[in-house]
Amino acid sequence: MEFVKGFKWKYGITVKELVEQLSAVGFQAIHAYRAGEIILKMKREKAKIILAFTSNLGGTSGLRDFIAQLVKLGVPDILVTTAGSIEEDIMKAMGEKFLITKFTADDVELHEKGINRIGNLAITNDSYVRFEGFITRILKEIYKQHKKLTVSELLHEIGKRLNDENSFLYQAAKRNVPIYCPAITDGAIGFHLFMAQEYYPEFVLDVVNDFKDMVLRLSPDERKGVIVLGGGVSKHFALLSTMLSGGADYAVYITTSREISGSLSGAQTREAKSWGKVKDDSDAVTVHGDATILFPLIMSYALDKMKEEGLIKDE
Repeated sequence: MEFVKGFKWKYGITVKELVEQLSAVGFQAIHAYRAGEIILKMKREKAKIILAFTSNLGGTSGLRDFIAQLVKLGVPDILVTTAGSIEEDIMKAMGEKFLITKFTADDVELHEKGINRIGNLAITNDSYVRFEGFITRILKEIYKQHKKLTVSELLHEIGKRLNDENSFLYQAAKRNVPIYCPAITDGAIGFHLFMAQEYYPEFVLDVVNDFKDMVLRLSPDERKGVIVLGGGVSKHFALLSTMLSGGADYAVYITTSREISGSLSGAQTREAKSWGKVKDDSDAVTVHGDATILFPLIMSYALDKMKEEGLIKDE
């Protein structure tokens, strides 16, 4: 039987030491420690790792740079995300700066100033205007070379044309890590893809073949791990793909959603077992809380251990 242990600060405490202490503090602290251990185990067991994240986390927030770094370090083998994170990654690669505001900001006033709020962050209309000019040129250039692509192929082509070490599109293209975005039309980039097809009717994006590609990348004979930040379509696409190849061996969810509504975003790893998305004997945990706090903490702990064990590439 294990017992609760008190947390103690010391001068110069490392992330690894802090998270190790969380293992016996209680409640979500225990789950956070378990999440770090499970991610480490994914790497030790050479599992194919799928990192799924929503746009507010992977695009709007500063986690975007961390995700790019993880790709550079060779941690995830596959990324799954939503349209917003794609366009916001491109915006930041262009040099656009996102604003810090307040959750309680006057939204009518922000609208009048051409500022769009996402929680306590914001993006100006001017950033979207500059994005429009950039993506229009990029799509025209890609169209000249490719009349038909899957979404992941399109994102690879875009990533090749960016020049930003902190862009996950850039890092993924550089390392041939596929990025799947099944709901690519659900955002500003979707509108510009629509306009591209109006100008170039032969320009076709094949979403179905992306699904086929994702499924064929996963085998029942290999170990699979999923790390899910948030919920929604990126979470479901990742889990559905693992289900079709026998289920995930490891799963870490970090979410603020609750299961009481019956939403996929709030569904815990135990519910995924009923679908076969996560194996019955999987090593899995759900951590409830803000991923902008928890993911850097959990992942930094796992990275320290991976570095010590020679499991990740040097930058």
